[in-house]
Amino acid sequence: MTLGPNVYEVQVRAPAKINLILKVLGRLPNGYHEIWSIMQTVDLFDHVSLRTVPSIQGIQLECQPSRVPQGVDNIVYRAAALVLKKAGIDDGVAIHLEKHIPMGAGLGGGSSDAAATIFGLVQLFQLQWSWSEMAVLGAELGSDVPFFFYGPQALIRGWGQEVVPVAISGFRWIVLVNPGFPIETGWAYQQIAQSRPQVSQLSADLTSLDHREAFDFQDILPHIENDFEPALFPKNPRLGEIKEELRSLGAEVALLSGSGSTVFGMFSEEQAAVKARDKMTNAPELQVFCVPTRSTRLALVQN
Repeated sequence: MTLGPNVYEVQVRAPAKINLILKVLGRLPNGYHEIWSIMQTVDLFDHVSLRTVPSIQGIQLECQPSRVPQGVDNIVYRAAALVLKKAGIDDGVAIHLEKHIPMGAGLGGGSSDAAATIFGLVQLFQLQWSWSEMAVLGAELGSDVPFFFYGPQALIRGWGQEVVPVAISGFRWIVLVNPGFPIETGWAYQQIAQSRPQVSQLSADLTSLDHREAFDFQDILPHIENDFEPALFPKNPRLGEIKEELRSLGAEVALLSGSGSTVFGMFSEEQAAVKARDKMTNAPELQVFCVPTRSTRLALVQN
């Protein structure tokens, strides 16, 4: 889409993410937990459409499916309000959010939607904000939001606000398996605090990765882990079963993404990934996707 003074609508693809590594460290003074993570976008997208509507005031949000919150309870609404306030814009804005990324799934769908909303409004109103300026604004909404301005791959430190883009060469096929129930992030962090006797530390191997700007998937595979698994699997045994099933179907690794509830399997060959997806789809309660890791950062949909 070529933007110009007469553009009144933009559409943005909002990708899902997986955590290839997720370490949950100590609690920070602001109340957030410190994390160390390598994140990767995958080709599963929500779609955010934004347009100016002179006949309305404020923000009009419509979501599909309709069970998704429509108002201020939706992070998309709050993201739009934040941009309009910062930019001093009084124009009415209509937003349509089409959800494909499962909610409460550890895939960053809400955070990606918020980032897409910020990015889309910046394009719509020709604000000329940099990626870093948008990321700083996104950090006011949630700890995962800044990542989506720096994807497709990045190293995450702090409470999520410190994002360092990295390059991971090659790609993998990812089978995402959602068990059909969400996990609330705050509750997940409570389970970690209650289940482990001491704060997790960054290993020497991960510390060595901390200073690198480029990887191959083979560099990361031996270090893939998620600190939420020991805390959440006993509470939700189905997650462990899904992980083992993905491994039995040939996944190089299988891991919980974020604070859950989605488990992903990583495959080097598309045929094996598709076969695993088809096998997992036989369980009717599961949502299963087979997607590559070749996604880019936030992008406008070209008409």
